[in-house]
Amino acid sequence: MSNSSTRILTAQPQDIRQAAALLQAGQLVAFPTETVYGLGADARQGEAVAALYAAKGRPSFNPLIAHVHSIEAAKRHVIWTETANKLAEAFWPGPLTLVLPLRDGHDISHLVTAGLETLGVRIPAHPAARALLSALDGPVAAPSANPSGRISPTTAAHVVAGLDGRIAAIVDDGPCGVGVESTIVGLSGETPILLRPGGLAQEDIEAVLGHPLQMRDASDPLTAPGQLLSHYAPRAKVRLNVTTPDPAELYLGFGTMSCDLNLSDSADLVEAAANLFGHLHQLDAMDKPIAVAPIPEYGLGAAINDRLRRAAAPR
Repeated sequence: MSNSSTRILTAQPQDIRQAAALLQAGQLVAFPTETVYGLGADARQGEAVAALYAAKGRPSFNPLIAHVHSIEAAKRHVIWTETANKLAEAFWPGPLTLVLPLRDGHDISHLVTAGLETLGVRIPAHPAARALLSALDGPVAAPSANPSGRISPTTAAHVVAGLDGRIAAIVDDGPCGVGVESTIVGLSGETPILLRPGGLAQEDIEAVLGHPLQMRDASDPLTAPGQLLSHYAPRAKVRLNVTTPDPAELYLGFGTMSCDLNLSDSADLVEAAANLFGHLHQLDAMDKPIAVAPIPEYGLGAAINDRLRRAAAPR
């Protein structure tokens, strides 16, 4: 799908209505969530979802998340459970995706689920995203609004850089606050399973559940977005857990240190998550190898390290 130019819209009501009309017409619209900018297509329209895969260059075996405006809207498409209700009441709207079995009579395109019998659903917290979903009153399939496998976008400018001319419009409402994609929890089996760490800490989810999450094995089949071994990748080579960078490398720091860019001078993991993709975009533009300082493996550090490992994976 190619457009001669991609329109930049605001988050004002008239522009939100225009964005919803474009989605309804089968067009692709990028919009901000609290995590990253998403590339939206009406999840009920197979041709629109196919165009989304084509615009991103995304493998069609990699499932998508359906964004909805309410729990009631989610229940139209998936079999709701008591555990889903507990987690949704605690964390929705917010950076948590729940993967549940599809309901009979759902109207979700099979391209969204990549042929699986489950669907990831989420209510985003960003006001512009919620306004757009309410205006459409339908599910929006929305992976990150970037070419597949590349660094996720946290500003409209990042979206323009990757997808200008390939999508109908971008709703620009400033930078995203969380900065890494949603945490994904699978609820289709007997025990809730962490399918992807993200913008909601595993520890917070376990506190609400009252027990540990089961952990996904890296060799398991793809059941949710963000599980490809190479993903979120800059063009340059990335080296992790570096305390002494090579002179030829750009250094992405964490905490008090000398570096080219710092995720958080104060070693704040929330700030680091919000800065992660934006800083990677800036360093990638300098066309040099990137070395990354060690990041703690707890709280949002788990999501940051997950993204960095995929960014550094062989490709």
